[in-house]
Amino acid sequence: MVIIVGLGNPEAEYFHTYHNIGFDVVDAVAKKMGVEFSKEKFKALIAEGMFYGEKFMLVKPQTYMNRSGESLVLLKEKFKDARLLVVVDDIDLPKGNLRYREHGSAGTHNGLRSIVEFIGKEFERLKVGVGRDISLDLADYVLSKYDKEVFAPIIEKAAEQVLERMFA
Repeated sequence: MVIIVGLGNPEAEYFHTYHNIGFDVVDAVAKKMGVEFSKEKFKALIAEGMFYGEKFMLVKPQTYMNRSGESLVLLKEKFKDARLLVVVDDIDLPKGNLRYREHGSAGTHNGLRSIVEFIGKEFERLKVGVGRDISLDLADYVLSKYDKEVFAPIIEKAAEQVLERMFA
């Protein structure tokens, strides 16, 4: 079983903000896999199916970013041996850069901090660089809307990398 989690905030006002890049990437993955987010369980929206003979679940926690661990602990309790990948924004990476890690610390990201608090450090992550505008307060920046034309190819590239890493 493969579980791919995109981090973000559930309300419409946060759609297409830097902090919701994880949601946008798993939406792109869902489109490539031909599935829709049609279920709500584990405090998340869920899409699931089979891909290259592997059972998978795409997950968008509905707990808000800073409480993402509440959803993931429920998933880990149910699917103890599942391979878990979390897709998240990263202000410390230049816009468009991607960084994959098999495990590690939460760094400065509150969503990752919540997950580490609930399930530990042993999960894969794909960080999507969103850069940072130092003239803005950090919260104002990550909750601001990104330029869709600029980020569409970045989201597509991240979705491709998710599929390559998890199903190759």
